[in-house]
Amino acid sequence: QVHLVESGGGLVQPGGSLRLSCAASGFTFSSYGMRWYRQAPGKERELVAAISPTGAGTNYAEFVKGRFTISRDNAKNTVYLQMNNLKPEDTAVYYCNAIATWGQGTQVTVSS
Repeated sequence: QVHLVESGGGLVQPGGSLRLSCAASGFTFSSYGMRWYRQAPGKERELVAAISPTGAGTNYAEFVKGRFTISRDNAKNTVYLQMNNLKPEDTAVYYCNAIATWGQGTQVTVSS
C-alpha cells in the first residue's frame, strides 16, 4: 500500500525558509517520479515541483522558480522541498504525490 507522509510545515515570516519532507513507503521509491503540490484556501490544487526517479531531472512552476528546490534521497525513500524567500502568497497546504496517491499535507503559513 502506497503511503506518503509530509512534514516540516509551519509559520514563517516573509523572506524566511522552510524545508518540507515526504517519507514514502509501499512502493519502489527509486522507480517513480515525485511531485509537490499545494492548495491555498478557496483555490485549486496546483503543481509546485516535480523530480525524476533518479533526481537528475526537475521541473518547477514559474511562481517558485529560483526560490524552491526539489530533491530526493532514494536511500531514505524521501523527497524534499526546500523553500526560500517565502512570500505570503506561498501560504497553502503542501502535498506530496506519487502513483495517484496523496499524503495528508502539511500547512505552510507565511505571515508577519
